[in-house]
Parts: sequence; structure tokens; C-alpha cells
Amino acid sequence: MVKKKVLIVDDEEPIRQLVSNILAKDYTVLVAIDGEEALNMARRQKPDLILMDILMPKVDGFTACYTINQDPATRDIPVVMLTGIDYELNKKLSREIGAQGYITKP
Repeated sequence: MVKKKVLIVDDEEPIRQLVSNILAKDYTVLVAIDGEEALNMARRQKPDLILMDILMPKVDGFTACYTINQDPATRDIPVVMLTGIDYELNKKLSREIGAQGYITKP
């Protein structure tokens, strides 16, 4: 059976490593360090799910999520925001730009 692919997008190495370790048994894990790399990987790799940080260099998570949802080649890929920021405004904005969920990092 082919494992589903999960793209983890976070500029913090410890977070990428932690989430990768948790998911690696059941999923093929892809990683990107910023929104720009995530956009390229989403187009090339077509992951089944993207876990996206919000605050990152180059292209932030909101912009990357919005772009993924506007691109016909990637708009069917669900994006879940994975962030250390637990603000209602960010949750609302995440929904408005098409994120399927919002998880707050511990």
C-alpha cells in the first residue's frame, strides 16, 4: 500500500523534526523550510495534506495557503495551519483563505 504524503512547512528545525518523527511511520513525510519552498513542493509532489506554519521567512503561511488554494494544480490539497500563535483573528483569517484547520503548537 502506498503511504499518503504529508508536507510539513516550518522554519524551525526542531518542529519539523518532531512532527516528521511522529508521522513517519504511517506517512511519507516531505519538509519545506518556508512558504516559497512549500509552493514549489506542493506543485511538484502533490502531497495529500500540508501542515503549514504561519510566521516564516520569504513567503508566510497565510500567503502560501492562499496561493495553494487559488492554484488549480494544488487547490484540492488540504492545508492545516500549525502555529504557536493562538489568536482568534489568525484562526478566522486561516478559514477565510481556505485552511481546513488550525492546530496550536505546544
